[in-house]
Amino acid sequence: MSRIEKIRVLIAEDQTLIREGIATLLAQQNDDFEILPGAADGEQAIEFARRYRPDVILMDLQMPRVDGIAATQRILRELPQTHIVVLTTFETNDLIFEAVSAGAKAYLLKDARMEEIASTIRAVINGQSGLSPGVAARILDEFKRLRGPRVSAKLPVRDGLTARENEILTLIVEGKSNTEIGEQLHLAEGTVKNYVSTILEKCQVKNRTELAIKAITY
Repeated sequence: MSRIEKIRVLIAEDQTLIREGIATLLAQQNDDFEILPGAADGEQAIEFARRYRPDVILMDLQMPRVDGIAATQRILRELPQTHIVVLTTFETNDLIFEAVSAGAKAYLLKDARMEEIASTIRAVINGQSGLSPGVAARILDEFKRLRGPRVSAKLPVRDGLTARENEILTLIVEGKSNTEIGEQLHLAEGTVKNYVSTILEKCQVKNRTELAIKAITY
């Protein structure tokens, strides 16, 4: 990103002190953020997203009028290029799963260090995962609990992957190791490893857990 291309950030948070505090601290992180007027509830977040077209929205989940999950869904239907980063005090598995299923690219707690919030914003802008390994694992566990371990058989074919790569992706979502995939598909373990590396690169994720999350939620 060049020096003149600032990341436009909208903060959706109903508590004024927290909203303004995050805005002030984030603006001090570097000169690559442009902080837009903050939204005090989910309805205003939707309105401001339409008006200001932010690159990233820091979205609280529990807000008046429209909650963060519903606001995320509505914003991404109209402005799919927007990146939603959840910033909340709640970390239950079901809320994490709902937020990511709605389209959020990252999930942070409000006690996160400002450096972590800033680096997460930059990561999602650059197409990288903003999910920590712990959060990603919890999402996958919740998905399997709700839908069952064999739901991966219903995954749609992903554009950009070959038929064999889609087949291997399905088995990764089921939690199978490289050895198990090789045995099932009659491939050498080294060959499977090469396929997995290619799939990770094509899907722009860092590890198998992130890959499985992307496969089941997007």
